[in-house]
Amino acid sequence: MATSAMLRAFRNSSIFPRIAPTYRSLSTLVLAEHEGGTIKASSISAVEAAKSLGEENSVSVLLAGSCASLKAAADQAALCHPSISEVLVAESDHFTYPLAEPWAKLVHVVQQKGGYSHIIAASGSFGKNIIPRAAALLDVSPVTDVTNIIESNIFVRPIYAGNALCTVRYTGSSPCMLTIRATSFSVPSTSAGSKPTLAPIDRVDLSTFGEDDAVVKSRYIKLSSEETERPDLGNARVVITGGRALKSAENFKMIEKLAEKLGAAVGATRAAVDAGYVPNDLQVGQTGKIVAPELYMAFGVSGAIQHIAGMRDSKVIVAVNKDADASIFQVADYGLVGDLFEVIPELLEKLPEKK
Repeated sequence: MATSAMLRAFRNSSIFPRIAPTYRSLSTLVLAEHEGGTIKASSISAVEAAKSLGEENSVSVLLAGSCASLKAAADQAALCHPSISEVLVAESDHFTYPLAEPWAKLVHVVQQKGGYSHIIAASGSFGKNIIPRAAALLDVSPVTDVTNIIESNIFVRPIYAGNALCTVRYTGSSPCMLTIRATSFSVPSTSAGSKPTLAPIDRVDLSTFGEDDAVVKSRYIKLSSEETERPDLGNARVVITGGRALKSAENFKMIEKLAEKLGAAVGATRAAVDAGYVPNDLQVGQTGKIVAPELYMAFGVSGAIQHIAGMRDSKVIVAVNKDADASIFQVADYGLVGDLFEVIPELLEKLPEKK
């Protein structure tokens, strides 16, 4: 009797109504990153993730900028994915550079008008910078680094540096804000005969967008990047990564030469970055870039869990390390116990020059 009374009390309490929000109508806003008039591949993956939320989901893509390339990016966005129902363009000097403060306020303004059930961005530096601040303005808690969408409010994300997967249920108020791991939502290739659907392009009304303290207190200083003809690390089909075992920045050039021969991107472990061998934009791992190429080659990489978390989804992993007990061999498809200072020169000698 006492047990039955207790159960009735729990059912009548306020706990159960908070279990999960139910979305009567799904509508998603995707924050898209663009450069040189082209939408980043990770942002298209975010659209693919939005499609997984439900069949009746209306997907809007938000672009912001102040240069001529914004129009080209909007035109591409209107054609880049069949699930996109609308492209929103915010043109203002505030968005010349993707700073978190003006972008977060823009998201707040667009959400107040659109009332979206979900807001999604790729889990790169762009999304990680904007989503938390925008979530704070909207008074919600974001779900980060999502790798799978089960339902509109149930998601899977890695924990413990990717050694375990956690299924979480979002119980907060709308909108549900997500950052997704782009490598987990690959965009299927379109058939040659299929005709792309052109989504309408609308301008965002910025009449209510004022300059508050948060917007004016941050400013763009400069962008430091290394000009190279090699493919982008985040989207490359082949990635060649070097670790601390290379011992110097001069020796790391062997990795770069090998990458040039294979048409690959260059990656590095955090230890190699901290030692000053390469700039930190080449770091692969939990605190660097998450990659999932068709071929991942690791030279002198021990296999710390933070690094493995950033490359374990690669299709084929090849590891070279003179330590037979190195952790990298536990995830490698092919492993060679050997001295990289002997293996790499031999590869350079036998591989043909890139045409």
